[in-house]
Amino acid sequence: LKKITRDGFEDGLFEAWRKDPEFVTNRPERQGATVLVAGPDFGTGSSREHAVWALQNFGFKTVISPRFADIFRGNSLKNGLLTVVLPQETVDRLWALTEADPTAEVTVDLVARQVRAAGIEAEFELDDNARWRLL
Repeated sequence: LKKITRDGFEDGLFEAWRKDPEFVTNRPERQGATVLVAGPDFGTGSSREHAVWALQNFGFKTVISPRFADIFRGNSLKNGLLTVVLPQETVDRLWALTEADPTAEVTVDLVARQVRAAGIEAEFELDDNARWRLL
């Protein structure tokens, strides 16, 4: 990647998987989603900011996962993408909810440091400086 601007990376997001018309981001009911519920170790192998920019260019404002690669998480927070670490059990519940109802709303409250969805409420940790920068 030779671009240093932050624009135009959305086409590369999950590029190999997005060739499948059934991939989650290709489904019409998922269009416009701003919260991505992801599996463990999200961002592993993404040591550049381009991965963060691709997520943002696609429209995501928050990624929820039980674990993030350290470099990816640091780059995300520095570039305005909120990464929320929740226990695997909670992520599994969010995943099940959004699979059962693709229109289910997942709310991330940065001020209260909480994630809320139908029957799910979880607090997350985020240091004050990162929170202040994201607000």
